[in-house]
Amino acid sequence: MGKIILTGDRPTGRLHIGHYVGSLKRRVDLQNAGQYEKMFVFIADAQALTDNIDNPEKVRQNVIEVALDYLACGLDPTKATIFIQSQIPELCELSFYFMDLVTVSRLQRNPTVKTEIQMRNFETSIPVGFFTYPISQAADITAFRATTVPVGEDQEPMIEQAREIVRRFNHIYGDTLVEPEILLPDNAACLRLPGTDGKAKMSKSLGNCIYLSEEADEIQKKVMSMFTDPDHLRVQDPGKIEGNTVFTYLDAFCRPEHFERYLPDYPDLNELKAHYQRGGLGDVKVKRFLNAIMQETLEPIRNRRKEFEKDIPAIYDMLKQGCDVARAAAADTLSDVRKAMKINYFDDADLIAEQVKKFAAEK
Repeated sequence: MGKIILTGDRPTGRLHIGHYVGSLKRRVDLQNAGQYEKMFVFIADAQALTDNIDNPEKVRQNVIEVALDYLACGLDPTKATIFIQSQIPELCELSFYFMDLVTVSRLQRNPTVKTEIQMRNFETSIPVGFFTYPISQAADITAFRATTVPVGEDQEPMIEQAREIVRRFNHIYGDTLVEPEILLPDNAACLRLPGTDGKAKMSKSLGNCIYLSEEADEIQKKVMSMFTDPDHLRVQDPGKIEGNTVFTYLDAFCRPEHFERYLPDYPDLNELKAHYQRGGLGDVKVKRFLNAIMQETLEPIRNRRKEFEKDIPAIYDMLKQGCDVARAAAADTLSDVRKAMKINYFDDADLIAEQVKKFAAEK
């Protein structure tokens, strides 16, 4: 069997540059590299409902937003299967079987779940669906026999839990499921891009994002108000680059050719950092440089998105076709799972013959 990628995003808003550097750009590169037999990219609406159950319209409206961002970034439905999670009922059945393989205490120890629960103030009233979403994610991965899951480092505990489920299933029922490997961003700055306010996580709910579809003036406004070194009060003051959001973004987005185009006074990023650290370089100059880079990066994505927005019915048709392909793949895996678990009653001719012989002998 060839290598298969599975990855996705929750439709709770438009996608932002954290998604782009953390996963989206890598997905497009992997899609075009030709090293993977299949790529499945899904919009995780069912998972989004676990903490938005009282606002389904939010999820419903953002499915198309995420699909548009996917296409604008370069995901190609002729090379990748793009689908909607809730339209694959086989995933629910697989999740149900996996629930018997995981203890409550193991779910409680999952660091990602613990962090997400705290962020949403769910400590005293955790929705069961949200609490068990590592199990649902394992079903998403294994249903498509994914060998590779490209995610940010915050998702490592989730992938490890999926691997545990696969190992336990295969130990009990025989070698049936594929154990996935995690694929982290190759640029350390992209592992978890901070918010524009300097907070550790870029989040739609915190309002510290730069969206992929953002207009040029809004991007500039957000970059110029970005968190830097709070002690760098005067141009001549030495500045810190550690924890300085502007330099973290430069690490993620800056390429050598950007200096030739936008800041020819410096040969590379190391020299820019050195000048800032010894003093004599103001935040405004560095932010203007970052803004030029962000505008160059996001303008083509924004323009492609506007073209796709002209034919929304075609986007839904693309998603429907993707769902059909994804459901067939998931059904094939589920058939193997039922057979391994010995609950394929109507497909097991040997079982029926055995029962006929058994009851005939009793007469």
